[in-house]
Amino acid sequence: MFGATKTTTLAELKTTYRNLIKEWHPDKIQDDEARKAEAELKSQKIIEAYHLLVGIAPETHAANAEEYLRVTSTLAIEDFEYKDKDERLKIIFQDNVVYEYFGVPKKIYVKFVNAPSLPRFAKRHIYNDFLYRNVSN
Repeated sequence: MFGATKTTTLAELKTTYRNLIKEWHPDKIQDDEARKAEAELKSQKIIEAYHLLVGIAPETHAANAEEYLRVTSTLAIEDFEYKDKDERLKIIFQDNVVYEYFGVPKKIYVKFVNAPSLPRFAKRHIYNDFLYRNVSN
């Protein structure tokens, strides 16, 4: 949808996002309810994709590297969730800080759950090994 690559900048993402939203904004469609419903779904997907791409962008990671290190080094893990279907691991830290990790194989998740020390295992095998984004509210 966005045609993004590893070298796509945040400015390029924003431009693409704006153009797609202009094209698919539901308010532009007045007389065709089916097309308006399609535009609503498409615009939701565009917004979700944009937020995902911004969250995992190298520029975003670089700008937030110090905070990420602080969170993963000092805050306790309070909870976690795993979505087997798309191999996503969500780790909830103290202070409601939440990071989502992509492409975490089930075997790594099982080892994480069974590890004697969740933070130690995560530091060694998750935090710097998988693509992530902050999904805190």
